[in-house]
Amino acid sequence: MGLHPLEFSECYLDSPGFREKIKSHEAELEKTNRFIKELYKDGKNLINATKQLGMAQRKFAQCLGEFQFEYIGDAKTDDEKCIDDSLLEFSSFLKNLEDQRELMMRNITETLMKPLEKFRKEQLGAARAERKKYEKETEKYYSSLEKLLNMSAKKKEPQLQEADSQVELMRLHFQEESLDYVCKLQEIQERKKFECVEPMLAFFQTVFTFYHQGFELANDFDHYKQALQINIQNTRSRFEGARLEVHELMKRIREAPQEYRQTSPISSEGYLYVQEKRPPPFGSSWVKRYCTFVKEQKILHMVTFDHRSGGKMGETESVTLKSCVRKTTDVLDRRFCLDLDITDRPGTVLTVQSMSEDDHKFWMQAMGGKEPVGHYLGRTCSKERGIDAQLDDLGLTFVQNSINAIEKRGINDQGLYRVVGVSSKVQKLLSLMIEEKSHEVDLSTSEEWDVKTITSALKLYLRSLPEPLMTYGLYKDFINPAKSGSPESRFQAIHCLVHKLPDKNQHTLGLVLKHLANVADHSKQNLMTVANLGVVFGPTLMRPQEETVAAIMDLKFQNIVVEILIEQHQKIFAGAPESCPAPGGPVLLAPTRQSKKVARQNRPLAVYNPQALDIKSVSPDGGSPTPAADDGSTGSSDSVESQPSSHSALVATPSDTPPEKSGHTPLSSPLSNTSTGRANFLGGASCAGSAGSRETNLTGAVSSDEAPAEESVPVARKAEAVYPCEAEHDSELSFQIGAIFTGVTPSREPGWLEGELEGKKGLIPENYVKFL
Repeated sequence: MGLHPLEFSECYLDSPGFREKIKSHEAELEKTNRFIKELYKDGKNLINATKQLGMAQRKFAQCLGEFQFEYIGDAKTDDEKCIDDSLLEFSSFLKNLEDQRELMMRNITETLMKPLEKFRKEQLGAARAERKKYEKETEKYYSSLEKLLNMSAKKKEPQLQEADSQVELMRLHFQEESLDYVCKLQEIQERKKFECVEPMLAFFQTVFTFYHQGFELANDFDHYKQALQINIQNTRSRFEGARLEVHELMKRIREAPQEYRQTSPISSEGYLYVQEKRPPPFGSSWVKRYCTFVKEQKILHMVTFDHRSGGKMGETESVTLKSCVRKTTDVLDRRFCLDLDITDRPGTVLTVQSMSEDDHKFWMQAMGGKEPVGHYLGRTCSKERGIDAQLDDLGLTFVQNSINAIEKRGINDQGLYRVVGVSSKVQKLLSLMIEEKSHEVDLSTSEEWDVKTITSALKLYLRSLPEPLMTYGLYKDFINPAKSGSPESRFQAIHCLVHKLPDKNQHTLGLVLKHLANVADHSKQNLMTVANLGVVFGPTLMRPQEETVAAIMDLKFQNIVVEILIEQHQKIFAGAPESCPAPGGPVLLAPTRQSKKVARQNRPLAVYNPQALDIKSVSPDGGSPTPAADDGSTGSSDSVESQPSSHSALVATPSDTPPEKSGHTPLSSPLSNTSTGRANFLGGASCAGSAGSRETNLTGAVSSDEAPAEESVPVARKAEAVYPCEAEHDSELSFQIGAIFTGVTPSREPGWLEGELEGKKGLIPENYVKFL
């Protein structure tokens, strides 16, 4: 059973049972006092621990935001730009989360800690003070009563009457104090039920609001996460392709290093030991120097460099070469030596020693030595695999035959063009088809050759051509637009370059790209998206004349060029462009070609404050519109795999891409309609938006429901939609381009307007319309 009620009538009797009831009430209040003190102490510890967590999270976020990836080469792909910006995005995400946590801690102090401490000090403290007063009056009254009762009856009547009146007065004071104390005890016992629990409710509302903000932030982050997954997948695919090429190049260089020695038509470089003669009797010494010979000016630059001395570089010495003669071992007992006749020092001969026999031949050839040597043999691709492939009528027939077979028999095969055939069968098929027998075999009906063998043979044929379809001469011209420029300028430049190709190259390229576009259209079945096809056919359709690691680093840009060709093949091959951009002209910085992102939403943090709750404003049903889920695409491994890359046509052309709508959240309960405890929710910007999208507002504005006393009435205007929009909430309007809105006025939601369309009123994204 609970506490016994304290009857006011018992204050006059003051029975032992009544006193026991008062003691049980006092014990309960003391227990409540200890509970609140302990809770306050634990709450302080919780706040301090959370502050420490927040500091660690912020330090972690700062570390993420300060790091920057370096890249190899002279430009980054759009995917790499997004990946580079991702650490800053993660840092922003954590900082936003910590801002909410910090706000939560401040609200916990205001809504839980201070009210509980106030109740303990004011109410329970007042009860203690009343108890002391009650005990004092009790002691006073009963002492006076005992003294009165012990008085002699023989005293005079006035003395007895005065004593009686004094005791009566004390009795009245005691009973008054007893009534007040009993009332206070029962009042506090009842008051503690809501005075203690209401702050706890506010505490949990604040905590749940924080976790809900985290949930909303995660929802907003979801679209960016999916886009980043695609960026990472594309970059990994390109890395795998580049790694295979690098390993192949490394293997070939290891087998014949001299053939792949780094030389340019302008200069030759390498190490030589230079003889430095000293006056007798010191003789001479040999010093290792890194030499660069400029062929046109015949200038030899020499820098002293010794790897064993910590790689310290000395001064550069330059001499002009007159002639180079091989030095025989009969004259000098050292191999691989050359005598250089120097113009700067008439009569002076500079003796140098190369590193090996091959090195010796190399320098003899570079410096125009008198002894004839074999010239530098560059690798060609026409005989790379023993296949003499040519871009002739037989080759074109084979390409068309292969495409017909693939589209008829294997257009839906998973991993088409990625799954390779058996090497011996592939070479056998290609040899058969390019030896004037292609008309004898119809690959679309032949069961002898499976689809993967045909796809591999087609790729091998294109790779084995003496010159790639997109030619060596235009290689750099094709690569440059992919490294910079807007999507539109990239398309224009590539469109022009395609029509500069020889007729046969252009015709064959058109056949291949039309086929690849058809393959990409079936990507849901074959999993070969435009991005995947770009990885496969980038090095097949175009490649540099010289094989170097730097050239392999450009593979990712080859992929981008091929992706654009596949996506825009109909426009490109419909006809030559009317005008072409001037070569070397200024280009705009490229925004990422990425699907529409969902902007971070500025959601005010609603904190439960019972003192600010306006009961009159609560509707009878207590309900209000509930916001629908954000329209971010839900990710899965299949959708990520089957989506095109960030360079693919996930959106229309840049001019058709709408800007981002500002985020808004309809009030989900009356509790959010408070005048205090609101704070703006900082949104992080995605790595880059589609062309035409406006910047995400990073600061936002503090929302408040407190309107000024006098407010000017906004003028209703007409507006026209410049982008289509599909409503995400019941309070929004859906519309198409050209829709006319009437009665358009600013909304309390930042970035939104209110208007009417076809008799329906609702919210309109401000940056989707123009005023008439």
